[in-house]
Amino acid sequence: MAHNNDPDTSHAAAASVDATRLENMVFAEYLACGLRGATQDELLEAFPEFSYSSITARPSALKRKGLVIDTGVKRKGRSGRMQRVLVAAEYLE
Repeated sequence: MAHNNDPDTSHAAAASVDATRLENMVFAEYLACGLRGATQDELLEAFPEFSYSSITARPSALKRKGLVIDTGVKRKGRSGRMQRVLVAAEYLE
């Protein structure tokens, strides 16, 4: 998660993140949301104890693995901008 030219502290921080655990937690939230799905802001609200980047990086990984799907629906986020709604793939199969 750190780039080759990043400082040692960035590499240490990246090594301390348990991405699998975080992915599992975020995926469980998508499952709990059902067909309504979740936006990035909604995920952040569900996990206030984690940093922004710890949570927002997980949906992309879950999409690559085919576990969540972009519904094509958007909802307004806190900033007023529209955010994509993702849903657990099993709800759309």
